[in-house]
Amino acid sequence: MIQPLSATDVARRVAADIPDGSYVNLGIGMPTLVADVVGPDKEIIYHSENGILGMGPAPAPGEENPELINAGKQPVTLLPGGSFFHHTDAFMMMRGGHIDLTVLGAFQVSEHGDLANWITDVLTHPPAVGGAMDLSVGAKRVLVMTTHVTRDGRPKLLPQCSYPLTAAGVVDRVFTDLAVLDVTPAGFVVREMAPGLTADELQQLTAARLTFADDVGVLATS
Repeated sequence: MIQPLSATDVARRVAADIPDGSYVNLGIGMPTLVADVVGPDKEIIYHSENGILGMGPAPAPGEENPELINAGKQPVTLLPGGSFFHHTDAFMMMRGGHIDLTVLGAFQVSEHGDLANWITDVLTHPPAVGGAMDLSVGAKRVLVMTTHVTRDGRPKLLPQCSYPLTAAGVVDRVFTDLAVLDVTPAGFVVREMAPGLTADELQQLTAARLTFADDVGVLATS
């Protein structure tokens, strides 16, 4: 039986790939969970495009400061040494290549590493450009964290994106609730899969052609 990972389990797997001392920007939605599961053995400096460097974990209930929020309008805390600055400077950090790694959500990812995460074909959902376009071309490494299929079962990993692109050829690795996949010149290469999932089953849930590493691992679940 297939055992998809929970969002927290996917976040833990993403966190394992973030090197100690990295400057990291987490996208809105699922990626924000990563900050809650990074182990105490790592010092990660979190950046937010609304002008914060050095964000800490979410505040305890009742201790929220409405004037201390991230780009997704979620309450955050500030670690010792953290700083505030104009959002223009925050975008200069992103565009200037000063962010080591970004974790972004996605509506679609192509086998070429194209990213679509700002608008879909659902007219009732307003577009949300935000800082993803700047992050996806400015960060040194781009990780995508998403579900493997949509709520109605449509694949998110495609030969080509059908939605307007956020950026072309930028995604390095994709983490879903079913697999970890690298984007290579030959397309998606599966590195790890959820427990109970076979290669054929994963391919059936993926529109793009998959290649499987010789040493495909099994993803850990809590």
